[in-house]
Amino acid sequence: MKKMLLSAALLCGVASMSAQLNLQKPSFFDNWSIGLNGGVTTPLNHGAFFGDMRGLVGLQLQKQITPAFALGAEANWGVNTSSWRGYGPKSSTAFDSQYVGLYGAVNLFQLFAPYSNVTNVFDMEVVGGAGWGHYFKNEPVADHNFFGTKVGLNFNFHPSSRVTIALRPSVSWDMSDADVKYTSAAYNANKGQFNLQAGVMVALGNGFTYSDPYNQAEIDALNAKINGLRGDLVNAGNALAQAAADNQALAAELQACRNRKPEVVTTTTTTDQLSTVRYVNFDLGRYNITASQMPNVAAVASYLKNHPKAKVIIKGYASQDGPVDVNIRLANQRAESVRSALINKYGIDPSRIQAEGQGIGHMFEEESWNRVAICTLEAPAKSTTTVTK
Repeated sequence: MKKMLLSAALLCGVASMSAQLNLQKPSFFDNWSIGLNGGVTTPLNHGAFFGDMRGLVGLQLQKQITPAFALGAEANWGVNTSSWRGYGPKSSTAFDSQYVGLYGAVNLFQLFAPYSNVTNVFDMEVVGGAGWGHYFKNEPVADHNFFGTKVGLNFNFHPSSRVTIALRPSVSWDMSDADVKYTSAAYNANKGQFNLQAGVMVALGNGFTYSDPYNQAEIDALNAKINGLRGDLVNAGNALAQAAADNQALAAELQACRNRKPEVVTTTTTTDQLSTVRYVNFDLGRYNITASQMPNVAAVASYLKNHPKAKVIIKGYASQDGPVDVNIRLANQRAESVRSALINKYGIDPSRIQAEGQGIGHMFEEESWNRVAICTLEAPAKSTTTVTK
């Protein structure tokens, strides 16, 4: 008996170690279940295994302590067959035997796997218990009480989270010395019963609840994302305020134009102005000029060589992807990359080149097109004047 209790304690300890931190503590009234069992029982002694087989009915009440360990109480009654048999002690009741005891059950599927809020279709339990037994006999000997022990397996099928259908093979022993033929209370097959029952259990109250484990890395990442969104919100608010101010200025300018009196306007029309634009596009996060974009740089160099007095203004831009400070740096590097190519590869005088970064560009609806250096070529203009009244 001491060995059985020690084994149960060890199993409970292992079950506790397997528990996950995300299992929520249930209340006392949670995870109860009640069951009804039926089957057969027969002695293990030689020559009487099938001859003494009789019906067995029972009830049980169980409390699931953790998903891996349960405690319960059970009662089983062996159906009376002695009243019509031609030999052995006779019973005057509807039952030949009775057993009432306590048991512990360890769920092997939950013991060796992390807990889950998904109900398994099938699982298996190891069961061990002890209790009081009684044989109903009024002839030729008196009734017999005994201390009994029991071990077994439960093969559980779960059609739903609240209903369990189980097959329960077990072996129970009469641990007393009442039978003078067997003077030891050891686990002797001649004092054992084999039981095979099928049963249905219905869960009462709430089941176990779980929460996701605490993950500091995920929380830090979410906080960083929230802070980034807050920064974007502040930038959007500033941009909205600037747009509102620009709108007011344009409205005032429009009103001034409407109020202006007609006057003679002198218009200068350019007749020989050379103005050409070339675009050098860049990959995301890059400022080096790819082979596919070098023809555009070559076209700018050719223009400058053909027009010795012409100059070029290079303005670098970046898309809105990524941090603002990185994009500002990329815009400067892209303008400088085109400038360096014109000087180092094509020998253009640095004094004819003006390069500057413009930060994030908003010229194009297609965001990737804003990763660009815009080269504007200029030369002295020839113009005529026309007077309009």
